[in-house]
Amino acid sequence: CAACIGGTFQYGYNVSVINAPTKYVQDFVNQTWLERYNTIISESGLTLIWSTIVSIFTIGGLIGVTVGGTLSVKIGRKGTLLANNIFALTASLLMGLSYTTGLFELLIIGRLLIGINAGIGLCVQPMYLIEIAPTVLRGTMGMGTSIFITAGILIGQVVGLQELLGREEFWPILVSTSCIPALLQLVTLPWFPESPRYMFIDRGDEEGSKKALRKLHGHSWNQEWDDIFKEKDNLEGFCAKKPWELLRDRSLRWQLLTIVLLNSAQQLNGINAIYFYASYLFKESGIPAERIPYVTIGTGACECITALTCGMLIESLGRRVLIMGGYTLMSICCVLFTVALTFQAASPVIPYISMACVFAFILSFGLGPVTNILTTELFTQTARPAAYVIAGSVNWLNFFFIGLVFPFIVTGLQQYCFLVFLVICSLTATYIFFIIPETKNKTFLEIQNEFRSFRKSNSCHTDGKEKLKRPDTKTSSSFNHNINKDI
Repeated sequence: CAACIGGTFQYGYNVSVINAPTKYVQDFVNQTWLERYNTIISESGLTLIWSTIVSIFTIGGLIGVTVGGTLSVKIGRKGTLLANNIFALTASLLMGLSYTTGLFELLIIGRLLIGINAGIGLCVQPMYLIEIAPTVLRGTMGMGTSIFITAGILIGQVVGLQELLGREEFWPILVSTSCIPALLQLVTLPWFPESPRYMFIDRGDEEGSKKALRKLHGHSWNQEWDDIFKEKDNLEGFCAKKPWELLRDRSLRWQLLTIVLLNSAQQLNGINAIYFYASYLFKESGIPAERIPYVTIGTGACECITALTCGMLIESLGRRVLIMGGYTLMSICCVLFTVALTFQAASPVIPYISMACVFAFILSFGLGPVTNILTTELFTQTARPAAYVIAGSVNWLNFFFIGLVFPFIVTGLQQYCFLVFLVICSLTATYIFFIIPETKNKTFLEIQNEFRSFRKSNSCHTDGKEKLKRPDTKTSSSFNHNINKDI
């Protein structure tokens, strides 16, 4: 909770909280423009400013990811999370002052800074959680990332209601409430230790690492220490990789391809289209316009419930089953949703079937964030920060891409846009089935060796007998050296 409240919670909260004051912020921009230039801003100009306020969050996220990977190596996982709150507090101050100063530019700068905060949180927080967790609870701890993202989305929707801070006079307070999670983290997180893996493997602080393990794991700390010691021994002489070094490392190409595909699918699977159509379907089902925001909260609650359920099931069912099942169910929902939208006017019952598809898709999507756990588990300590930089960059770039292209996809294909998402979800589920091993209850070295075996198996199929005979051409000492190195 201490790590997540100022981490991925900020991402979910700031994605959803900006929706409620849309009209009020646009009125503020209009009023400011009139006072400055004695003319009314054009509709296209207003749209450009508003879209900049919303979308610059993704640019900040992309910057945050690249900064977060470097900081997590320089000042540690916990240190980075604490320092990250500077961006949140500064952003809240600027956005809160925008109305009183009459400067809508402060909203743009504030959204950029809170985007940087979200990018760093999404990059560093999962590393911290999974590195401090016992192997048997690693999945459950890692799901804290998804649980707090969905909780942030839900709370952002609730706080934006008219009964709370969704009124015109309260919108400057609403956009500046990100300071509350930041302050909560600054009060709570210092009581907890730094990642023991980071302290020993990256910094060589054996005593500090053991002390942290005792605090985190109590009497069972020895088992985790053995695992960390073996990983340290295996990585002796290696330094933390840079992203471009990781991209050139052929031994990790399958792991890298996996996180690139899964992080792309997380944004391109159709969840944005579902939310786009949700309000239309609620209206078609006869729900009054003033009640739609309350029904929309139900979609946020669905995601939150799925993340909580996933957190309870992940250690029994495993990562592979959950994420593959999620994409398979989303594929089925895409088919049903396309059919339901095509025959929307055929029967008064169809809109309710469409609504059921909306909630079913969102519940299935809730299984997808297991991707965050895999990004940590598929890499060892020296490659992990660079892997998060690459995965996060792909995620934020696709977030920006879908925001830019999505309106054109919907306009051009209408309900048939879900056939595009069907292909993406189906291919992702197929890739998981054939390529990704189960990582439940395995150490980071065991997972790496499984991918290494898979890579060697492919090489053997490609090179044939010549590949198998190659060791015989080496001297006995050289051969034994390479065998020991692989072990």
